Amino acid sequence: MKTQYLFPIILLIAAACGGSEGDKNLEAKKAELDKARAELQKVKGTITELEKEISALDPEFARQNTKAILVSTFVAEKKPFEHKVEVRGSVESRRNVFLSAQTGGEIKRINVKEGQRVTQGQTLIELDADVIRRSITELKTSLELATTVFEKQSKLWEQKIGTEVQYLQAKNNKESLENKLSTMYAQLNLAMIKAPFTGTVDQLPARVGEMASPGMPLVRVVSTDEMYLKTDVSERFIGRFKAGDKVDILFPLINKTVSTVISSVGQVINEENRTFEVEAKLPNVNFVVKPNQVVILQLLDYVNEDALAVPTRLIQKDEDGQFIYIVDKRESGPVARKIHVVAGISSNKETEIAEGLQGDEQIVDRGFRELTEGVEVMIANNEAVPAGVAKK
Repeated sequence: MKTQYLFPIILLIAAACGGSEGDKNLEAKKAELDKARAELQKVKGTITELEKEISALDPEFARQNTKAILVSTFVAEKKPFEHKVEVRGSVESRRNVFLSAQTGGEIKRINVKEGQRVTQGQTLIELDADVIRRSITELKTSLELATTVFEKQSKLWEQKIGTEVQYLQAKNNKESLENKLSTMYAQLNLAMIKAPFTGTVDQLPARVGEMASPGMPLVRVVSTDEMYLKTDVSERFIGRFKAGDKVDILFPLINKTVSTVISSVGQVINEENRTFEVEAKLPNVNFVVKPNQVVILQLLDYVNEDALAVPTRLIQKDEDGQFIYIVDKRESGPVARKIHVVAGISSNKETEIAEGLQGDEQIVDRGFRELTEGVEVMIANNEAVPAGVAKK
């Protein structure tokens, strides 16, 4: 029984001896680490002192070993600044009409088809006009007789034969028939749907045998000869645009842009959407343009011929307002300095600076996000910044 308890006691004594030895090794390593750290701090202090002493004697060494932040700069020069308003518009045609019947009648004949080119005055659709044609034939016969009677009566009246009443009755009868015949021809003309201008048949909902009624749309005729651009602009832009102003037109589906001018500006505000109409001329283009095609109009609403503008991304904010960084050259070297500005209108990723800049400051471009007030900077070649330098 004594032998059974002896083996565990030996293991406990051995473990206790091993733990004591491990603790001693750990303490020795910690002490060694503390000593190494102290020596490192001493070396760093020596390096710092030597750098200061050498920098005072060798400016080139100081420049190469400075901890300044590398940046690029530019000088904001005064130049024209423009702001454009982008609005959605469409291509319109002054010759895009739906023709309808002016009188009732059965559609007897359709002389064209969709997509067909037609000329001004060409008969497109004919309504039933048999009754009118028969009436015209009867009137012609009656007019021939009335004309003969009038001519004979007129000769007799010249010879002082017959009465004046007979002469006037013959004349009135002839003229009355002429007027009736003219009216019948006008009615016959109403039964003929004719092209008001040269163009293309775009839609043809009419069908032979249908009954046409006044106002019923029968055929659409479109011409591309007189197309223009139209858009609705918010009333807050009243007074910003006038006829003759330049405007750029973007055709988004084909990604093409052309320049033109405003042809007219509406004088009435639409009560429903509080907008007014602006029309622009459609210049000659070398691509296909169709009525109702969507376009983007870029209307010029602000111009400053002598403005200071900077990239919008350079403008930052703090508790005192908006600011940008410039380089302030001092005896000890260039440093970054905040300059608070009053920003104006932004356009095309640039912002006009209304107040705060004189025009001769070196504005920090690349590396501006790494700066704080008063930090030393090194101006790099603005055309090529070395790899690893903070950008934008």
